[in-house]
Amino acid sequence: MPPRTIPTARQGRLGAELRKLREASDVVSRDAAAFLGTSQAQISNIEAGKNGVSEERVRRLARIYTCGDTQLVDALVAMANERDKGWWEEYRGVLSPKALDLAELEHHGAYIRTFQAVHIPGLLQTEDHVRAASTFVEPELAESDRETGVSFRMRRQAVLDSGKPYEAVIHEAALRLRVGGPKVARAQLERLLKAPERESVTIRVIPFAADGFAGAGHSMQYIGGVVPQLDTVQMDTTHGAEFIDATAQLHRYRARLERIDSAALPQDASLDLIRRIAQEL
Repeated sequence: MPPRTIPTARQGRLGAELRKLREASDVVSRDAAAFLGTSQAQISNIEAGKNGVSEERVRRLARIYTCGDTQLVDALVAMANERDKGWWEEYRGVLSPKALDLAELEHHGAYIRTFQAVHIPGLLQTEDHVRAASTFVEPELAESDRETGVSFRMRRQAVLDSGKPYEAVIHEAALRLRVGGPKVARAQLERLLKAPERESVTIRVIPFAADGFAGAGHSMQYIGGVVPQLDTVQMDTTHGAEFIDATAQLHRYRARLERIDSAALPQDASLDLIRRIAQEL
């Protein structure tokens, strides 16, 4: 089978984690290839996510790399065994690969935490909010393409029905932006108020009056893996989603989330604030 031209983020992550294990054990790719009875080019393609790898080979590589972390190895095996295509594949060739990668990461994540300073979290947006925001940001976009993006965002939100923990921290500034006008903005706030009816969903607000809060840099979404080594940070940019998974960077973003949490109101007080803002519209 020829190598993949554009691996998904998850396929690339599996290869990257295998490369990290190899480099940590000081095994060169030539020796890893000899151990598997394959070529050095094949090892390079596996580590780049361009070639799949079997469960047997993942476990054999873990042995030669002397990896004793059975939970990590089992998680890598589960990734290697993934064969079913997710619903997001229906959008392949229509939306950007990074948009599809985000849906895939959310689907497989063990939990999701997000901080948004000036936007409502995408997984909590109403259809009208998504459409209005898209119209403002990309007014030249064809309506058919816009509606495709709206439907994709709505389908991503099904992850909230999975029962996995989802925690959103939103700055008051985002709540007061009248995206789409007062009617759309009010409906969006009402959607936020209903979201915690799912026991797995938590919404907290950082008010303008929060003492000591000096911002937290960029907004972010933290997608937890089944083991911490497989966590991913997703950042929105003008050219699409960016994914961060370097170990040192993950430590930084975990610490940043803890500081953000310390500035947020408890959920009950947060919902009271959202109600007050909705009444002002």
